[in-house]
Amino acid sequence: MNEHYRQGDVLLVRIESLPREATKEQHEESVVLAYGEVTGHAHRLSASTVSMHAWKGDKLIEVTKPTALTHEEHSPLEIEPGFYKVVRQREYTPERIRNVCD
Repeated sequence: MNEHYRQGDVLLVRIESLPREATKEQHEESVVLAYGEVTGHAHRLSASTVSMHAWKGDKLIEVTKPTALTHEEHSPLEIEPGFYKVVRQREYTPERIRNVCD
């Protein structure tokens, strides 16, 4: 069982469960974890197997069946069922700390 997955600037870290206070977000066909600011490409999961939740400024997901994390510039990753915190990689620049642009 993997404890984390990384695809480009997105990291999924396994957590034990969803907090009770987490709020489920509605998604039609896919759950987008992050959009590329330059290309508009996206890190996506199928909404039929994944639900996203918001909690204290964090994005959390529940994966109910093995599913592929896809992106136009990366190979797909097979994500195992479980609960995960979505973390965006950040970088330092002299002007500010910012999310990495994929």
